[in-house]
Amino acid sequence: MSANEPLSHDQLDALIVRLRLGVDASELHGSLCGYLAGGASSNGGKLLAALELEGVEDVAPSPADQATLDALLRQCREALADPDLGFEPLLPDGDRPLDERAEAVVDWCRGFLGGFGLAGTGPHAKLSDDAQEVLRDFGTVAASSFDFGDSAEDEDALIEVQEFLRVGALLLYTESAGRGQSGSDRLH
Repeated sequence: MSANEPLSHDQLDALIVRLRLGVDASELHGSLCGYLAGGASSNGGKLLAALELEGVEDVAPSPADQATLDALLRQCREALADPDLGFEPLLPDGDRPLDERAEAVVDWCRGFLGGFGLAGTGPHAKLSDDAQEVLRDFGTVAASSFDFGDSAEDEDALIEVQEFLRVGALLLYTESAGRGQSGSDRLH
């Protein structure tokens, strides 16, 4: 992975296997995005512990793996703050089976909600009605199991859910993490 090349789902999965974490790539990415979107400051080497991931207490990343984690953190932060709205949830490629991709969407939402909560954005935060609705909808997706019938319709529905996650994460990041920004820098 070069410094400017985004970490892929498969690369993150390989890192998770090396570190023996109790999550998959989509859930870890969701956790990290939720943590950042919730307004938490990124604290580099202590990131895995801050996310309270299963098995983290036994993890001592090698310098190369720590550099990859740092790059992932930077990638997430830059994507969420991208003025061109280029953020995308890290999910398996479109050539993977539909059920695998749908389960990754559920895992990403579960991770996002956990990370958002750990960031300290509590129920007293002044989130807009839209942002509160996004959190409720993320919860609905996180608790979902999918039944598949018509593959073309199912594919379209999954694409719509992924787009909702993308836009919802950006809204939550703008409202929570962007609180300190001037009004002209915030998304509307």
